[in-house]
Amino acid sequence: MKENKHLLFRFAPYFKKYKAVLFLDLFCASLTTVCELVLPLIVRYITDKGMNDMDALTVQVILSLGAVYFILRFIDMIANYYMANIGHMMGAKIETDMRRDLFSHLQELSYSYYDNTKIGQLMARITSDLFDITEFAHHCPEEYFIAALKVSVAFSILCTMNVALTIIIFAVIPIMLYCSMYFNKRMRRAFKKSRNQIGELNAQVEDSLLGVRVVKSFTNEGMEERKFEEGNGGFLKIKKEVYRYMAGFQSTTRFFDGIMYIMVVVVGALFMINGKITAPDLISYLLYVTMLLASIRRIVEFTEQFQRGMTGIERFVEIMDVPVEIKDSVDALPLEDIKGEIKFDRVSFRYAEGEKSVLSNINLHVKPGENVALVGPSGGGKSTLCNLIPRFYEVTSGRILVDGMDIKKVTLQSLRSQIGIVQQDVYLFSGTIYNNIEYGKPGATYEEIMQAAKMAGAHEFIEHLENGYDTYVGERGVKLSGGQKQRISIARVFLKNPPILILDEATSALDNESERIVQNSLEKLAKGRTTFTIAHRLSTIRNASVILVLSDQGIVESGTHEELLRKKGLYYDLNKA
Repeated sequence: MKENKHLLFRFAPYFKKYKAVLFLDLFCASLTTVCELVLPLIVRYITDKGMNDMDALTVQVILSLGAVYFILRFIDMIANYYMANIGHMMGAKIETDMRRDLFSHLQELSYSYYDNTKIGQLMARITSDLFDITEFAHHCPEEYFIAALKVSVAFSILCTMNVALTIIIFAVIPIMLYCSMYFNKRMRRAFKKSRNQIGELNAQVEDSLLGVRVVKSFTNEGMEERKFEEGNGGFLKIKKEVYRYMAGFQSTTRFFDGIMYIMVVVVGALFMINGKITAPDLISYLLYVTMLLASIRRIVEFTEQFQRGMTGIERFVEIMDVPVEIKDSVDALPLEDIKGEIKFDRVSFRYAEGEKSVLSNINLHVKPGENVALVGPSGGGKSTLCNLIPRFYEVTSGRILVDGMDIKKVTLQSLRSQIGIVQQDVYLFSGTIYNNIEYGKPGATYEEIMQAAKMAGAHEFIEHLENGYDTYVGERGVKLSGGQKQRISIARVFLKNPPILILDEATSALDNESERIVQNSLEKLAKGRTTFTIAHRLSTIRNASVILVLSDQGIVESGTHEELLRKKGLYYDLNKA
């Protein structure tokens, strides 16, 4: 668990853009504080004159004091409106900025990070974890500034009345602070556990609801409910811990409230009997202590919000501190007008330090426009090899060249804009068919989108839908068949029109009729492009320029379909299976 000082240091730069608003907010806070501090002085003056010099307490004096206090209250109203409105909006804007930065950082993280992270946890961090930042960003500087101002000014004023009583009263505050810190640390730890559990619960709910068709097909609703109940019960258990520490914190503070009141009454009365303090001063004392305790109670009430905010900042910082493993080098150049020549030069790759290499010392030269097929048993590294070309993962050693340029020395945006990918597991965004095809080239015209759909063999079935291109596809394209979704994904790549193409088992999950239609679309798409085709169905890659057979030993065979059959090696065995 990171220290508060470190977290506040990381959070502070978000105020920079709004420093004028912050300073004005603190100025308004000081105005509202002045109004509260003046009232006991007015009461003290009136009481003192009423007891010792009634002739000086004229109607004019009383009305003048009332007018002064009325003006202060009017100023207080305006200042409080600014704090409640503009001050809160500052907090909301900071929350928005943090959420933007977090989402932007998540977009930059590599496949490796997402391989080991639950999306539900990320959803919690980008949404609910930051909900409390608005209140925290606004109230944290404001509440502590007001408390510091009240304590310091009240201490100075009270010392002018009676130094000994003031020291006795304020001596209780350090003890109160020590007890507060004790419970604060435990509250913070409990809040973080609570946030983690909410993230786990989100991940579990997302997993269950996205797989609801599988759940129902296996009639496992009861099992999913039990899993949810276990996670939900875990959250309740952590909540009990949170409220136990919160109750201890609040109860201790209330106890010290009473101690300070009774000390003012008892010690103040003894001092008054001995002539060390006057009755008007004792009344002022009680008013100031009431004001101080009200301020302390505000801080107590804010402490829960403070801990929630600090927990949100901590979880925000944890993700922001995840290094971006794959990024542009300082001297990266744009990759433009490429022909599509690709070269693997002694490339090796492993997913993590200490793990076995998935690819070892791969050498491969693909000429522009060649269709390279990758086959072999599962786990041989076919998809991994293709994922290295757009730098979804970083090579462990060696280099990959596109048209003679090392891909580490070109910008990621320009590299990936030259590569189109069609995967087995098609992902369609929630929206219309038009939106999903346009994703390949944002801002494309209707004619361009329609042409891409025609090239992909999708136009005909789209036209037969009730709303045509404006048909809502549902979450992850649930309203469409597998073949229809695949053709839309192919249309997306047609619209992008990249010179390099990766087809990752694009037809393996389709029925025979859908496979035939999609295969025709893929052949049109691959024409004139450098293409890497990963396939389990060997019938789909017989016409490839070269077929590479990968196993855990690397590229064990290469050649055309006929050449590999004549070798009677691994490809021959796969073809017979």
